[in-house]
Amino acid sequence: MPTVVMVHGAFCGGWAFEAFREPFEARGWTVHAPDLPGHAPGGSVAGLSMSDYARAVVQLCEGLPERPVLLGHSMGGLVCQLAARRMHAKALALLAPSAPWGVPGSSVEEAITAFGVQMVDPFFSGAVQPDRRLMRHHSLDRVAKAQRDAILDRLRPESSRAVREVLNWWLDPFMTTSVGSGPLPCRSLALAGERDVVHPAATIRQTAQRIGGRFQALPGMSHWLIGEEGWEDAAAIVLDWLETEVLVDA
Repeated sequence: MPTVVMVHGAFCGGWAFEAFREPFEARGWTVHAPDLPGHAPGGSVAGLSMSDYARAVVQLCEGLPERPVLLGHSMGGLVCQLAARRMHAKALALLAPSAPWGVPGSSVEEAITAFGVQMVDPFFSGAVQPDRRLMRHHSLDRVAKAQRDAILDRLRPESSRAVREVLNWWLDPFMTTSVGSGPLPCRSLALAGERDVVHPAATIRQTAQRIGGRFQALPGMSHWLIGEEGWEDAAAIVLDWLETEVLVDA
């Protein structure tokens, strides 16, 4: 059976894919949705880097019986891009992914968020608490209230170092989130919500061009593509692409 590793975004855990994984499993896929380092209950993300997250995904994949598809949401989409440069993934599916080093933002909201990260202290040794108001109005704006509140209650702190590496990449002399030169060594698909202000469609289009992948915008959708209204359509797009274009050529 084909295998997919689903990588969650900032402040989350593998639980974020509880609904999104179901169509894959119904079609016979083996799904792994791990917690990134420090994100399991009782864990600590203090001091962790995006490199630590990518390394953990690569190590998990190396222990699987076959090459998996990597699927990542938001920050997890960037983790998958970094991991894909270090391993032989079957394909890469990105949902509202964070951009790699060198891809500039395309909106005022992105610039404001990046500036706000500068106010976080300490940058490299601490953890950022989830901002429920921002999540409610930007990431989860198209999620029903009861479900949104349940998600907010499960959010965890995120590594301030990783957040800065993602949002303020131009200040990182180590180029931690660089995916290297040239297209990634596997086929890739990047989906964007047309109403997403966290990672706007224009920025995600640049990301797809940067890694040599396909881009598709989803009308009416926002950032939580893995669970907001219409998530089933996003899952169907990914599955159809994988099963009609990727697996047949594998």
